[in-house]
Amino acid sequence: MASEHAEHAEPNYFAIMVILTILTIIEIIIPQVISGKLTAGTLLVSLAVVKAVIVALYFMHLRYERTLLGVIAMTPMVICVFLIVMLLPDLTASTKTYTPPEQPVVSETVQH
Repeated sequence: MASEHAEHAEPNYFAIMVILTILTIIEIIIPQVISGKLTAGTLLVSLAVVKAVIVALYFMHLRYERTLLGVIAMTPMVICVFLIVMLLPDLTASTKTYTPPEQPVVSETVQH
């Protein structure tokens, strides 16, 4: 099993921790600085994806694995992005609520 994996240099985990800490601080600052919900949300999701990729590459050692394993790991993310892009028009289309048409007023006349 050990012969299947090529030896690689140990990553600098302290530098990775510093990068993740800086990205987390930026994520805390963004909602206070940016007032647009869509812009802030897009930036926060982008930063979360970057952090997830960093963790996957270095802590899960995907950086040193074969390309096929990276493709397998990235497939759910591609599917998730695809679903978000396809559902975004439905989610942002219209916020109008349905109001039923008014019923005509029936006059109460008695016919004899």
